[in-house]
Amino acid sequence: MQSSAYGASLAGGAFDLEGFVKQPQTILRCLSWLFSIVVFATITAEGYVNPATKDTVTCMFNQNDSACSYGVGVGVLAFLACVVFLVLDAYFPQISNAKERKYIVIGDLVFSAAWTFLWFICFCVLANQWSKTTGISVPGDAARAVVAFSFFSIVSWGLLFYFAYGRYRQGVSEFDQEYRDPAGDHTTPYPPAPYASSSGPAGYQQSPFSHGQEQPGEYKPPTY
Repeated sequence: MQSSAYGASLAGGAFDLEGFVKQPQTILRCLSWLFSIVVFATITAEGYVNPATKDTVTCMFNQNDSACSYGVGVGVLAFLACVVFLVLDAYFPQISNAKERKYIVIGDLVFSAAWTFLWFICFCVLANQWSKTTGISVPGDAARAVVAFSFFSIVSWGLLFYFAYGRYRQGVSEFDQEYRDPAGDHTTPYPPAPYASSSGPAGYQQSPFSHGQEQPGEYKPPTY
């Protein structure tokens, strides 16, 4: 009897807060949520400086405003996604529809893969621009923190992708094992009996007509 679906118990049980807090997905989402806050909050608060040669503020990463905007955008969306998926993870055991569970797991799988890639790009861009930053006074600790936590986000979202993929494969294998094609089921209570005869092998049915019976239409010459 199937007792779970896509890595969670079937619907109907009470919510286990302790088990939810201790599961790896919850810990990783909280870490990813924290890392995203560090990235976009640091850039928003300290990432823009006012060079002596300009009247407007510019990004501390080589005065490239696109780099700061990209980091803030990826961080804010990651922050919101972590909140949404945490709520879905808490509600997941109460979902009785297997298709809804499948869609949630696929959404988690696709989003985790996409944000692993986007955080990798963010890390590469910010690290490259920081290495080229010269001539302006910037808060070095803040810039290094943004680069470091961008790298940490790659690891956390990559692990989230790994666990989402594991849940997806587990759900697919569970339903594949549960379904059985009736045409290939050889465990029926009344299997067909093989035809057999005393003069032939099993599976061979002897003709109901005796060998001595004349074949219809056969010519027989008259006798005088």
